[in-house]
Parts: sequence; structure tokens; C-alpha cells
Amino acid sequence: MSRRLLTAAACGALLLGLTACGDGSDSPVTTAPPEVDISAPSDGGGGEPSDGGGESGAGDGGGEPTAAAPDIPPPDPAEYAGMDENTAEGAEQAFRYYIAVSMWAHQTGDDSLLLEMQGPDCESCQEFNEDISTLQDHGQYWSEFQITDVSTRILSSENFDREIGYDFVTSAHTRPDEDFSGTIEAPEIEYITTGGMNWVDGRWILEGIDADWGVDVHG
Repeated sequence: MSRRLLTAAACGALLLGLTACGDGSDSPVTTAPPEVDISAPSDGGGGEPSDGGGESGAGDGGGEPTAAAPDIPPPDPAEYAGMDENTAEGAEQAFRYYIAVSMWAHQTGDDSLLLEMQGPDCESCQEFNEDISTLQDHGQYWSEFQITDVSTRILSSENFDREIGYDFVTSAHTRPDEDFSGTIEAPEIEYITTGGMNWVDGRWILEGIDADWGVDVHG
């Protein structure tokens, strides 16, 4: 079934390559995706019930984080077979694994594995994951959710060893509100991403990422 991205995408229609939204330089430029408008909680339509993980920090209003990071296991590398191979399919699997680890870091605050998988000078990687440090500062995180693949594409590239397009959907979940005084219900969200992968010292490293996302993806 087809899905559509309902958002004012800065570069979404041009995600044919990481340079499509750039400024003409060799380095990919990523504009931070727009904030998802999820300020009004739904009446329970489609939202997953809270399991209490990471959502109790707003109780006393004291501003000090009180909720421990949820005990959610990291993505299993075995589910991304071939990501250690220097092939187009290996780059594809490695990028899918990177995205899964990024989503997991938003749920747990643990970004140690994520940082090992991206280049140290990848500014667009830092922009894509900029929320993680804020979540860490407050000790509040996104609740557990599932990732559903929509499509993957192996693209031509002039700037990287391999360039991968990957679209996916995150299921409904909760996340802290803007001032971390409570939680809000995030609906199902579709992401459109493109990753620039280089083969470095026997493994794939993400050197650039372009992304956009939106809500209400049924259609």
C-alpha cells in the first residue's frame, strides 16, 4: 500500500541524493526536519498505551529528572545480515541498522553505539540526532515503538562510496513535551532519509544524512 508524507518538506521532493538540497559544496547539507505538530493529544485513536517507562518525571514539577531510561534492548545486528560486507546491499543494511540505533538512542539516551557508526565530522548526522542530548539532559526519553520499512533504494553517488535511500514508519508512541513538563502522544510518523556511506577500515560508516518526516501517513 502506498503511503504519503504530509509535511511542508524543505527538501523532501529532492531526496534523490544528498547534494540535492546542498549549497553546491561536496559536503551534504541537512536542514533539521520540521517539528511534528503533535501538541494536541488524541482521544486514544491509534496511540499506544503508556507503559510508564520514562514518563513519570513531571510529577513534582521540580525540574530534576526522576525517570530512569527505559530498559529497551538495542537493535540486533543479526537482523541486518550482510552489513559488514563491502557491497551495495551491505551499505543498505548498515544504513538501516544506523537508523534503528538512532531511534533506540532516542528511547534510551545511549548514543555510544551510534557515535561509533558515523564519521566524526558528519555535521548532518549531529543535526539528525540533535534531540538526543536534550533528552539526556532531562533524563526523559521517547517510549518504545516499532519501525516498519516502507522502501529502500540504492542510489548513484558522486560523493560517497554508496548512497542509500530508506523510508520507514515509526509507530505511535509518547515523548516529552517541549518544556519537559509532561508527555505528548506522537502519532505514526513516516521518515524519508538518504544516507551517504563510506567503507572505512572494514566497515560502513555514515558520512552524511538528509532526512524529512511527517505525520498522518495513512492514505
